[in-house]
Amino acid sequence: MLPGWVALLDGGTNVAMIGRSMPSPLADQRILIFVVAYNAERTIDSVLDRIPEELRKPNVEVLIIDDFSKDETFRVGLKREIHSGALKVTMLRNPENQGYGGNQKLGYRYAIDQGFDVVALLHGDGQYAPEKLPTLIQPLLDGDADAVFGSRMIHKSDALKGGMPFYKWIGNQILTRFQNAMLGTKLSEFHSGYRLYSTKALRGIPFERNSNDFHFDTDIIIQLHFAGLRMLELPIPTFYGDEICHVNGLQYAWQIFRTMLRSKCHEKNLLYDRKFDVGQVELTYDLKLGFASSHSFALAAVRANAQILDIGCGQGYVAREIARTAAHVTGIDQYVPQESPVENLTFVRWNLDAGNIPVEVSNFDQIFMLDVIEHLHNPEGFMETLRSATGIRRPEIILTTANIAFGVTRFMLLLGHFNYGRKGILDRTHTRLFTFASIRELLRQTGYNVTEVRGIPAPLPLVFGPGVLGRCLMFLNRCLIKIAPGLFSYQIFLRAQALPTVPNLLRETVGASRDLKARPDPSENFLPAPEPRQPVAERMVDLR
Repeated sequence: MLPGWVALLDGGTNVAMIGRSMPSPLADQRILIFVVAYNAERTIDSVLDRIPEELRKPNVEVLIIDDFSKDETFRVGLKREIHSGALKVTMLRNPENQGYGGNQKLGYRYAIDQGFDVVALLHGDGQYAPEKLPTLIQPLLDGDADAVFGSRMIHKSDALKGGMPFYKWIGNQILTRFQNAMLGTKLSEFHSGYRLYSTKALRGIPFERNSNDFHFDTDIIIQLHFAGLRMLELPIPTFYGDEICHVNGLQYAWQIFRTMLRSKCHEKNLLYDRKFDVGQVELTYDLKLGFASSHSFALAAVRANAQILDIGCGQGYVAREIARTAAHVTGIDQYVPQESPVENLTFVRWNLDAGNIPVEVSNFDQIFMLDVIEHLHNPEGFMETLRSATGIRRPEIILTTANIAFGVTRFMLLLGHFNYGRKGILDRTHTRLFTFASIRELLRQTGYNVTEVRGIPAPLPLVFGPGVLGRCLMFLNRCLIKIAPGLFSYQIFLRAQALPTVPNLLRETVGASRDLKARPDPSENFLPAPEPRQPVAERMVDLR
């Protein structure tokens, strides 16, 4: 629980609060009270008059943006700007209607550009009580939250007492339950328009990419959640007067459903939506063990007491598992850890696209390239360099890569989607994409003999959990791979052998011949006689 607060609900990144145990004075930070207004000429004066006296200070300003109203909203607000008094007011008017979400974008951008620390959203129709502003602002000033929402649903019956129509009350709860289930949050209400944000938090999310419509409010909650920012809820009174509602309920519900579905698909890397792309690109991956995956397939291929090179090892999670079986593992990548956690594991920091490989490749029995070839700028050139570096050795290559022909990707393409995301088959750090045929052909053309190819199922236990559903779906996926691997494989697993290059083969031939000549009687036939060959004329092919 945060210091000084009495908590009603605690869960995930969301905490609903019912009061502050000890009030504290407003901090000396710049606060913007942002009023969105549309056809609000009759109510805007009242909203401004109700702002508490304790907020009428030099560090607090009011911004009103009239969203191209058809009445005298701008004229009324302009009078308040001219006669601001203790509360500074700035009145702006959009040259064309931007919509509820579009108007918010302008206000938040204004708050960021003008150096405010906190921005509080009020509605010009008076539906949300300005008297609650000091209480709602305080957690942001104290650094206890990144966003604060005034909720009418912490005490659900109060919303009905405040005049919320019953159909809206029911719809609000149904949508909120659905949204909580999709995001894994515990908010009491997603649909309150009483919102306050730290401008530092707003700078960290792409709110300008959100909808211009009413589901802007849902978009920004999803962004805050994905960014791991702290959201608090405080109870507010419900007031429904004679204001005109501009929301089409069915259309709004459909937009919410569609937005939540897209955000979930983005989170699970089934499609990419840029507005939900928050935080840094994930450069390393967690272990996928306990089910059929690229990692479990690779570990099963490790030879006991082998010398192993792990190319593109990242933070070394798989390399540590390999080291349990191998004699020694050398991991190379540009993101390797500073130290090795075990004795028989060595890390070498190296950019995979830099050119020559910084270790003696001919010393290794097996070379692992797990989910790395698709990240290389020139995979053909890299594989040829690797093959040349093996010398006269013929190490085994264990390689995995995404299957671009996976059924989900095909279906999304059918719907017109081919977007790169943060993870998965269309990871935005991928530079090349492969099918079963194309990865085999790449290895063949660069001098490798492919000895095994298998399909890897999707990591369904990571999506649906390790329980019965996840296991059943995994079993079904593995069965379908046996029928059509190109369609149902999420990834491709290959084993191949590096063949010597012509210069290396010549060196091997010269060395072997030198060894034969060094024997006591080099004229003795130590080798079996070659099988007779057809005369050249009989082997000629008429190419005409």
